[in-house]
Amino acid sequence: MTAPVVFDPANDAAAGARSVAALTLGTNDTPGARRIRDAFARAASEGRAALIPYVVAGYPDADASFATAIAAAEAGADLLELGLPYSDPLADGATLQRASGIALRAGATFDASIALLRRIAAARPDLVLVPMAYANQVLGGGDGRAVASRLVEAGASGVIVADLTPDEGEAFEVVARDIGLAVIYLVAPTTEPGRRARIAARSGGFLYCVSLVGVTGARKSLPRSVRRLVADVRASSRVPVAVGFGVSRPAHVRTLAHAGADGVIVASALVDALGPDGRDIRALGHLVRSLLAATAR
Repeated sequence: MTAPVVFDPANDAAAGARSVAALTLGTNDTPGARRIRDAFARAASEGRAALIPYVVAGYPDADASFATAIAAAEAGADLLELGLPYSDPLADGATLQRASGIALRAGATFDASIALLRRIAAARPDLVLVPMAYANQVLGGGDGRAVASRLVEAGASGVIVADLTPDEGEAFEVVARDIGLAVIYLVAPTTEPGRRARIAARSGGFLYCVSLVGVTGARKSLPRSVRRLVADVRASSRVPVAVGFGVSRPAHVRTLAHAGADGVIVASALVDALGPDGRDIRALGHLVRSLLAATAR
């Protein structure tokens, strides 16, 4: 799908050693990663980028978030990212912080999020599910085995740990490989090229490309530099590249698909579509369908 990764040891005295080590790490050979890659491949075979909607677990309550997830699936989601509510979501902007806070006040817990994941997987067994969480939720001062095992048992193919970098993720990757889970890493516009390639070599299933400098949130427009960013990231990645943060409108999706993104992730705009009470499922389904129509290359 993309050109082989080329490491340049001349740029960093330790880069060669790290690049060799990276090839023995990562989670891209796990069953979860293969399921993820298959979903991207199906979308590519239809001449489009994969669409990855985001749903906040437990927002505005457990049953409503289940209905939201099913509506996103029925409207054409290729994969579903399920955000696990957290008290300090440092990567999230105002919309997702608000939704996460409402979910927590409505009784959302990690156990409840696992139950919701299992419920979605049972209702839509062909839908690839990728929870998004934070290191405290997954690792909790340990190696993450207990939580990762529960995620896999509930139906997750991969996990995005937003504040976990490969520098600190090796032990968790060992656990994830053992239980078949893909660990998906993020790169940003500020990630320097050599490091970007090393992160891509460690990411399982796909690589999450953050489109802008900042937190999540619907935007009127994407940075003008996003086309070049997508091209550069794809050139250094062996796995599919999905772009998120700020992606809000069909025009944004179209731009990213034409720029070569293998997938697009839409989060805050979908939460906004649910309305002030988080229950306008019809509006969300309409937006997902319009986003899907824009994924054609």
